[in-house]
Amino acid sequence: MIRRGVRERREFIYRRTLDGKKREIEERKEKEKPKSVAAPKADKSKAAPAVANPTDMDDEYRWAGVNDPIVCITTSHNPSSKLKQFAKEVALVIPNSMRVNRGNNDIKSIMKACKDNGVSDVIFLHETRGRPDSMVISHLPHGPTAFFSLHDVVMRHDMPDMGTMPEQFPHLMFEGMNSKVGQRVTSILKYIFPVPKKESKRVIFLGDVDKEDYIFFRHFMSTKDENGDQSLTEIGPRFTLFLYAIINDTVDNERAAQSEFSFKPYLRNGKKVLSIPQEE
Repeated sequence: MIRRGVRERREFIYRRTLDGKKREIEERKEKEKPKSVAAPKADKSKAAPAVANPTDMDDEYRWAGVNDPIVCITTSHNPSSKLKQFAKEVALVIPNSMRVNRGNNDIKSIMKACKDNGVSDVIFLHETRGRPDSMVISHLPHGPTAFFSLHDVVMRHDMPDMGTMPEQFPHLMFEGMNSKVGQRVTSILKYIFPVPKKESKRVIFLGDVDKEDYIFFRHFMSTKDENGDQSLTEIGPRFTLFLYAIINDTVDNERAAQSEFSFKPYLRNGKKVLSIPQEE
């Protein structure tokens, strides 16, 4: 099993390298192409059928939409009662998910057990002084892994008259995540949920409304009144995500993994000239 995992990882990295080289060549050709010369229009009737290159396919989520994801949700060591309650509510929000007690298990043993049991994603929830403040989503078997900070967490039992949680697969709504990093985060979040049916009444909203890189999470239930007008009722929980890192491997290989994105607010991006006042 160890040799098989090493071989799969080597083949995965090789295919990703081919994708990167091909992308660089296409971008370089696009830059070197003269803008004044217009390309001739191709005859669609005589055009050859497009054949997808296997290296162009995203191997990380190649089974998305075919097999329902299986998500494992766990916490940090010695979680508080509030973090346990939050983990339960996250497990209710995500279908086909299971909450596992962390105990004394380290990250490597948890990830190995999840890989052996066909788990597609692992979510780690962390806290500071009883307040949930971090979420890590790691896709198996080869990543990616996204690191989020949690803000303004409001759980279902803190919201009045929430009722029971429906078991339907939810529809997903994404807004304001159009950049490359936003599209990457959209894929990471989208593929932890199974494909819903048309008649599902659950709606999950994930969006950067204020254009400040904060992702708002809202969970609604669609209802109709006597006149047939449709409305949304929030059923919780409610929280805000802030992305601060993405690596192209699983969380147990964080140190050796290549960074795809890192939030560095105090990184110098240019030289600053100090203006020194002159004496008169």
